Amino acid sequence: MEAIGIKGKFLEYKGKPLVRQGNELYYGDMAEKYYLFLMIMSTKEDAALGLKVPDKVMVQILSTGDNKPLKQKVVEGLCEAFDLGTAWLERANKT
Repeated sequence: MEAIGIKGKFLEYKGKPLVRQGNELYYGDMAEKYYLFLMIMSTKEDAALGLKVPDKVMVQILSTGDNKPLKQKVVEGLCEAFDLGTAWLERANKT
């Protein structure tokens, strides 16, 4: 999938673009009513991996028209945040 005005391709998950910029992740098709925004608010050290992993993540569903939030919640872990956010996004774009 190529974005207008941006060269290159995006990573896709379930057919929708997934873009990371620093501690922010954007997921969704901008042609739909809503998209998912995730912000990594804090990280912790994973002793087994020896890496920093996301700890607190803010999940928002934003309107593509005016960027107003429809829903927002802070959860623990990126996996939980993405699971919750994709469920919200799917329901929001069906209406």
